[in-house]
Amino acid sequence: MANDEEFIVLTMPPISGKHEVVKTLGIVTGVTVRTRGVGGNIIASLQSIGGGEVTAFTSEVEKARYDAIDRMKEKAKSLGANAVVSMDIETSTMGVNGSMIMISATGTAVILKDVSGKK
Repeated sequence: MANDEEFIVLTMPPISGKHEVVKTLGIVTGVTVRTRGVGGNIIASLQSIGGGEVTAFTSEVEKARYDAIDRMKEKAKSLGANAVVSMDIETSTMGVNGSMIMISATGTAVILKDVSGKK
């Protein structure tokens, strides 16, 4: 099984001449749902008064994105994959007044072989 340094995640199919798909293992998805606490909402409200980026939410969304990708990778590894290809990230709001954000990472778990001749 591949460790994180050897595990490849691509947002497109494998690059011709670099990798070859040896086996397709199936679709894998990692999902996380996040909400800000009262304190975070107050800070975000204050930041939004001046306009521009709301950093209180930006950092939370970044963490959620990494969590979704990590969960997808773990599912792929459990199938014996060393890569996920054609990964896509999707977001959606849920809950009362869109108070929660769901982030999912979905791709195809595969076993890749390096055909570039490099190690």
